[in-house]
Amino acid sequence: MEPGRPDHATVRAALALACRAPSVHNTQPWRWRIGDRSVHLYADDSRRLPATDPQGRDLLLSCGAALHHLRVALAAMGLRAVVHRLPNPAEPHHLAAVEFAPHEPTEDEVALAGAIPRRRTDRRRFSSWGVPRAVLLMLEDRASAEGAIIREVTGSQARFDLTTAVAQAAAVQEADPFYRAETSAWSGTHADDEGVPAANALAGLPQHGDVQLREFPGGELVDERAGEWEDDGAALVVLGTSSDDRLSVLRAGEALSAVLLEATVSGLATTPISQPLEVAATRDRIRSAVLDDALCPQIVLRVGWAPFQTAPLPATPRRAVEDVIEGWERV
Repeated sequence: MEPGRPDHATVRAALALACRAPSVHNTQPWRWRIGDRSVHLYADDSRRLPATDPQGRDLLLSCGAALHHLRVALAAMGLRAVVHRLPNPAEPHHLAAVEFAPHEPTEDEVALAGAIPRRRTDRRRFSSWGVPRAVLLMLEDRASAEGAIIREVTGSQARFDLTTAVAQAAAVQEADPFYRAETSAWSGTHADDEGVPAANALAGLPQHGDVQLREFPGGELVDERAGEWEDDGAALVVLGTSSDDRLSVLRAGEALSAVLLEATVSGLATTPISQPLEVAATRDRIRSAVLDDALCPQIVLRVGWAPFQTAPLPATPRRAVEDVIEGWERV
């Protein structure tokens, strides 16, 4: 391998892991361009969901998660990613330029990279076991390292405000026929390489105690704990940033990835919840009533333990790496 220039197999393997990042409705709204000694991340606005994500916040958050996945993958392969975010103001879809430097992988980096193919968005009911404070502090550290803050929602009033905002956002969106059509188009897939597969979406409206999750039409996943008396012990956390510009949202996506991968390493199950932040009124309610106007909310996360002996979820499909990159001839 030429110094500062990874070979074809290394770049392809790193990008394959980067493309395992979570994205809104599994739209995978990213493109990669290969330079002589760099990889460039672009937002693919053709894959933005105009009814669900009119401002493109979910798209930018998704791309940030892919960028962090790439950084983790490269680190585990012995390359430090030197990232230049939003490098070209005249080209707003150009989100990052990534250059390479030699790097000695740490055990933590290898573990995080190993968690990428194992991470799932789990919409099922979780165990009644609470998440230890020490584990939540570790997740807070991961978010902080990426320039974001996660705050656990505790106290009856704050939790009521958050879960009410989630339900209100769902009601607003469900009243919009364009939203319903859009969600249906990206839901209940079987053989596609995009969208939310039927096997990963719960049949019916997911409701776990006071927490309502987004309903995906065509879901076929059966919740084995539905109807049980035991409480769902999931923690609810809000990931926020001090500012709300495009760079902050992109960094929030990187922080989301960092938290999800650390949670996976720790054996936790996770569910990102973007719905209440897609509606302006409920987003404002979370900022004021839950975060005391101290942070700009970017994503809500449900974190907990999957019940013992729960059947593992299948991996959600991804588009072929070759379909989302340009410039292989330069590698």
